[in-house]
Amino acid sequence: MNLSHTTALSVRDPWAMVPSLGNLDAYISAVNRLPMLTQEEESSLARRLRDDGDVSAAGQLVLSHLRLVVSVARQYLGYGLPHGDLIQEGNVGLMKAVKRFDPEQGVRLVSYALHWIKAEIHEYILKNWRMVKVATTKAQRKLFFNLRSMKQRFKGGAGDADLHRSTLSSAEIDQVASDLNVKASEVIEMETRLSGGDVALEPQTDDGEESFAPIAYLADESSEPTRVLEARRRDAQSGDGLLQALNVLDERSRRIVEERWLKVNDDSSGGLTLHDLAAEYGVSAERIRQIEVAAMKKMRKALEATA
Repeated sequence: MNLSHTTALSVRDPWAMVPSLGNLDAYISAVNRLPMLTQEEESSLARRLRDDGDVSAAGQLVLSHLRLVVSVARQYLGYGLPHGDLIQEGNVGLMKAVKRFDPEQGVRLVSYALHWIKAEIHEYILKNWRMVKVATTKAQRKLFFNLRSMKQRFKGGAGDADLHRSTLSSAEIDQVASDLNVKASEVIEMETRLSGGDVALEPQTDDGEESFAPIAYLADESSEPTRVLEARRRDAQSGDGLLQALNVLDERSRRIVEERWLKVNDDSSGGLTLHDLAAEYGVSAERIRQIEVAAMKKMRKALEATA
């Protein structure tokens, strides 16, 4: 097998031939000069990584596809984010693709990696574009990433500055909504957000205590990582986790828990009381309470197992 290209990349420190993203022009020039792999070389390296955990093989696969990341990142410059940051996020996606790539699937890495590269860049844009979370659902994300190109098509290839000032007509809004399967009101809202002016987060003057800027009141503790993880865990436990916990109980214990803690009548009075359940099952109220306590312990263990 001819591994001339692979050998060209096989240096002691393959990353030494690529300058940092701090010098963007030099970086782009360097990655465009890196040799591309043949399909045979690519498959060989991918098998070495998969079967032997060969890190150097992974590095060679990544290096040979850095130019792809540069090309993809360039498509997202219209969002006003640094090209270097877009490339860096795309490189993260490329590394994830290399790690998961299976050469036996019969596709080239370039096709497989494209999804991962775009996914990482999309996440970065959504999290950082003007410090505003503009898209939360799958349909809104599709609208966010397609509205600019569709608007450019309607306006005959206008530049970013012209697109920023122009607005869609009612017919164009309806067309976008139809093509992307969203509501016209969502198209209008997204266009407003995309065309809105930037606001300085820091105060522009030093006027002491009388100086205010958005940074002073935009703190959002709900976005703090530990709070996000806690919220996700809480949501999971209150949904599927609670259902799984109930499933570990016998029929009588489950009904007691549901009546005591989960049932709400139309008058918001809750379910049956201990005495109601005691009369129904022909036991004492204390026995119902004991069954309830034991059931809650079982549920707590089940919830901890799913956390």
